[in-house]
Amino acid sequence: MFLPTTKEELQKLGWEQCDVILVTSDAYIDSPYIGVAVVGRILENAGYKVGIIAQPDVTCKDDISRLGEPRLFWGVSGGSVDSLVSNYTATKKFRNTDDYTPGGKNNKRPDRATLVYCNLTRQHFKDTVPILIGGIEASLRRVTHYDFWSNKLRKPIIFDAKADYLIYGMAERSIIEFANALANDQTPLHVRGLSYISKEPKAEYLGLPSHDECLRDKNKFIDMFDTFYKNNDPISAKGLCQKVDNRYLIQNPPAYYLNTQEYDAISNLPYERDVHPYHKKEGHVKALETIKFSITTHQGCYGECSFCAIGVHQGRTIRSRSEESILAEAKLFTTYKDFKGIISDVGGASANMYGFECDKKLKKGTCEDKACIFPFTCKALKPTHKRQIELLKKIRAIKGVKKAFVASGIRYDLINDDKAYGYEYLKEIVSHHISGQLKIAPEHIDDEVLAYMGKPGKSSLVKFKALFDKLNSESGKKQFLTYYLIAAHPGCTEKNMHNLKNFASNVLKINPEQAQVFTPTPSTYSSLMYYTELDPKTRKPLFVEKDIRKKEKQKEIVVQKSSKPYKNSLTS
Repeated sequence: MFLPTTKEELQKLGWEQCDVILVTSDAYIDSPYIGVAVVGRILENAGYKVGIIAQPDVTCKDDISRLGEPRLFWGVSGGSVDSLVSNYTATKKFRNTDDYTPGGKNNKRPDRATLVYCNLTRQHFKDTVPILIGGIEASLRRVTHYDFWSNKLRKPIIFDAKADYLIYGMAERSIIEFANALANDQTPLHVRGLSYISKEPKAEYLGLPSHDECLRDKNKFIDMFDTFYKNNDPISAKGLCQKVDNRYLIQNPPAYYLNTQEYDAISNLPYERDVHPYHKKEGHVKALETIKFSITTHQGCYGECSFCAIGVHQGRTIRSRSEESILAEAKLFTTYKDFKGIISDVGGASANMYGFECDKKLKKGTCEDKACIFPFTCKALKPTHKRQIELLKKIRAIKGVKKAFVASGIRYDLINDDKAYGYEYLKEIVSHHISGQLKIAPEHIDDEVLAYMGKPGKSSLVKFKALFDKLNSESGKKQFLTYYLIAAHPGCTEKNMHNLKNFASNVLKINPEQAQVFTPTPSTYSSLMYYTELDPKTRKPLFVEKDIRKKEKQKEIVVQKSSKPYKNSLTS
């Protein structure tokens, strides 16, 4: 049964009022892949009456008021993807399609959805119960941040949204503690993973450079982000305090990560794995194709790519589900009438981080002075693919499962570093778990650019490709590597892109068909570089391409078919 989204559904349940109403800019897909659905199921499992209003019409009160007012709080999310990333390309062109909207037309997701829905709620419910914002849009904008779309630093989003509270990160623990506090007429200000506005600073918390200081001095903004970034591990992080005008943002330390048993329990909640009937009549929701029969094996990523915010949102410590839980989910798929025997994906942010972590990090938290796998894999990590090999073999053996793909991408440097099981793991993938192509993300091959990206050097890619080609040849299969490439990243020039093109042609033996222009998203070091035009480590000036036409030119250099020098029609 879906969580209710209409008045009629409330009446069928015999509810007079919801305890919590969640508002999102995605269609309501009841899936463990959708944050709002997970939060709703967690609250439901704790005994709360939860309703969902998805993609409300912002021009009138009909949608936002159709479930009435909640007893405890509103939970507002910008959706599974930051609304501005969802609505615009890297060159700020409006996207006409939206995979999370019925019918696929991008006509229901407002820009800055979190702000819009908070304002919509307050417009039609005066002096309402608290508004709590969360999800990736709020989580990554919780302190002073660079906003690419307005090309300026913006205040922490809780100030612009005029929300009462912000919950950041994955929120599985925090949301229950928050709801319990309100249900017992207690203040929720103690909840880990919570941010709020205060008239006074919190003396025991670390003070960040103020919003005004960040506006005046780019070095202060770098200082602010460094401190913010280093305080995201629940074991070692301290609370943060930032002055914004005459008030203060208070950020409590992060919520503790779920243990395996807790993670299993949340993964096994009764999701419908479908689009709510309210939206089905409006058209097909494309996102469901990918996620309906996919399995998330773990949370977190210790890759720390400079352009990626997963580490800030999900965390840099891997939390893996048990083998039993994952196999139970795979078996569940076989009971669905529309299951064709194909599991779309078995993985996470990087599929082959499942099942191992650094013992030191698990006890003391993430290291301040070094990263897990950049520039090289830390000796304390000890990558092993043993558990994932065993898991994939058992999934394959389930009656009714014809194929289980690993489609979420892998870190090839970890395969190279796993001397005991790396070869066996890749052989398993090549033989059974890819559909013609395997996704990897070198992003670039120029060592200087890779250093700014926080990615491994090209020698690791060359070694991996040789092993992949060897295993394909031995298996008699014609399978390929698909490369994610980025143009116009901070520090990248046209010369660097020509180097990438030559490497792709001469070493990888491919003509890349696609590359993406770098998008500066909130709360990443790459966005910090983009805005400040400084190397955050050395504070020395850094080349950053900001001209849209020249960004596109960098992209075209690597994807052009001809071997002749590229000419930009806009400038030639």
